[in-house]
Amino acid sequence: MSKTKLALDVVQDLRNLAESMEALISAMENLTPKKAATPQESEPKEKEKPKKTQQVAKTNPPTLEDVRAKLAGLSQDGKQAQVKELITSFGVKKLSDIPTDQYPEVLQRAEKLS
Repeated sequence: MSKTKLALDVVQDLRNLAESMEALISAMENLTPKKAATPQESEPKEKEKPKKTQQVAKTNPPTLEDVRAKLAGLSQDGKQAQVKELITSFGVKKLSDIPTDQYPEVLQRAEKLS
């Protein structure tokens, strides 16, 4: 192998490492416990209607952070090769290159790996 090829391989490995670290950090941020609510805050008032934000969250399309968190979890479970295959099956080299409209499909396929 030429030195240039080796250098390019190192650069690609560093990019993959950075992407994996971003996914890990994103997953860890999602696991950070929130401030505990006081009993008064946690009890809903009788006249108060359920918030619609919970319903909206279910209909919103997944974000890059959602997909990264799921794939990071799979990678931590020892499925790095399957995650890499999943990403490349969309014709890209890294997760951030996948179009946002394909995130639901990525998550669906990732669920099958679980």
